[in-house]
Amino acid sequence: MDIIIGGDLLPTQSNIDLFNKADLNTLLGGDLLSLWNSADNRIFNLETPLTDEENPIDKFGPNFMSPKSTIKGIKALNPSLVSLANNHILDQGEQGLKSTQDIFKKNNIPFVGVGGNISDASVPFIIKNEGLKIGIYACVENEFSIATEKTAGANPFNPLETLDHILELKNICNYVLVLYHGGKEWYRYPSPYLQKVCRKLCEKGADLVVCQHSHSIGSFEEYNGSTIIYGQGNFIFDEIDNEFIKTAMLLKLSISNRIQVDYIPIVKVGNVIRIADVQLKEDILSSLHKRSKEILKEGFIEHKYKELIHKNIEDYLRRFAGFNKWLSFIDRRLLNGILVKHKYSKIQLLAIQNYLECEAHRELIIAGLKERKIN
Repeated sequence: MDIIIGGDLLPTQSNIDLFNKADLNTLLGGDLLSLWNSADNRIFNLETPLTDEENPIDKFGPNFMSPKSTIKGIKALNPSLVSLANNHILDQGEQGLKSTQDIFKKNNIPFVGVGGNISDASVPFIIKNEGLKIGIYACVENEFSIATEKTAGANPFNPLETLDHILELKNICNYVLVLYHGGKEWYRYPSPYLQKVCRKLCEKGADLVVCQHSHSIGSFEEYNGSTIIYGQGNFIFDEIDNEFIKTAMLLKLSISNRIQVDYIPIVKVGNVIRIADVQLKEDILSSLHKRSKEILKEGFIEHKYKELIHKNIEDYLRRFAGFNKWLSFIDRRLLNGILVKHKYSKIQLLAIQNYLECEAHRELIIAGLKERKIN
């Protein structure tokens, strides 16, 4: 049995007509379409609700939506399973999620990672083939899309619950695949915490962990007899254009007495995707293996993450201080961070650290912010 896993899919204004017409020959090209259809099972993440009713929730970040008519192209991809556990599935509120669920059910498209409450959202999907049972578990880092005990949404990663879910799933399946929607966008390496999470998932029974969401090809490692992929890039996603989003990978899993993972480089060409040519494929895979060797070096992940911290921390502090876009631009580009450096004293920075780091403070702050938003 084989499975192809694609990354994030988002029908946008640039290619909605192709989705509406189910024009897969244009969206994927003949060679990629043949490869896609050759697999026994096809899985990807839908990074948007499908709805015609715009009702954006209050959140930090963009609110995505794609019209229900794009289901024609999504159905033509013949997915065996679609993950909806991501940070955008509630962008148009519970009505957007329900609209997506309803249209998937109407078109007999299985989905995983969402539900009417947190218990429903955590239910896995099991693929059965030739005596094998492959458990698929989908979860997302905690943002504005997650389900609660009383509200609908996506299945959040929770170390107090998720690890038990994986262990239980492994007890009834031959193999367990985890789709983990998280990590830092536009970053090709795992953070120290993300690596710990993914390794723990493997220790509890996951045979493959695929981190999506980063919109970029990352790195991979073999751990405890399992494979962890820290970022595969997008599938069909034309929302933005930068160096990271131009290339991605499909993952082809060959499953018998073990799981063999083959990496298939793809490239974004305008508003569509294609299989990478021979030279680009070689370059992509060479870079992937180079990064994957790097993360095995002691201290490398921590060192690389410190570079990311130094690059981003002042932007976070500007946001905490309430700087608007123009003031942030002036401070960053013209003043070299003078404003933000003078905004906070040492004791204020220590207070922020304590409030975010200490579980008791963090829990109270998050609950209080939610209450304040409601009231």
